[in-house]
Amino acid sequence: MAMKGKWAQGIQPRNFAWVVKDRLAVCERPGGYGPNHRRVRRQEEIIWIREHGFDLVISLIPASHNLHNYDELGVACLHLPFGPQDDLKVLQRQLYGELRTLLAGGKAVIVHQEELGDRVSGLVAGYLVWAGLVPSPPQAITVVEQIVGRQLGPLGRSIVATAVQVRGEG
Repeated sequence: MAMKGKWAQGIQPRNFAWVVKDRLAVCERPGGYGPNHRRVRRQEEIIWIREHGFDLVISLIPASHNLHNYDELGVACLHLPFGPQDDLKVLQRQLYGELRTLLAGGKAVIVHQEELGDRVSGLVAGYLVWAGLVPSPPQAITVVEQIVGRQLGPLGRSIVATAVQVRGEG
């Protein structure tokens, strides 16, 4: 697609990071969240996602707010709500199965929640172990901490441990 200018390329989402180069990335919710949310920024960040060839956005935000924005800008989206009360193992089975299928098919996927915190970082670290891309949970935690530039707290580490259980359950 021919670019008209740098604004037509959009703006990289906040806290964007590749977990698997050119295949799996994470970021903060496009446009931010809470008092930092800006509609125009959301649009620019979704345009950036579209223009950088992502095949699918996986939104882990509990509510379905803003999903229509992906449709309006021609970006495919899958909503897998992950709130504090949701069953982690159920989510991991669904998310990891989707990721395995998408990545095996050569798709580029970006995963986000409101912020790039323990929940998203723990989930992708868990995926690395679950999928056999990294041999152990401590190594996956270290890898993801280096990628996202922050330490995983107890919540993120417990999500990685649960991923090992989910893998063991088949």
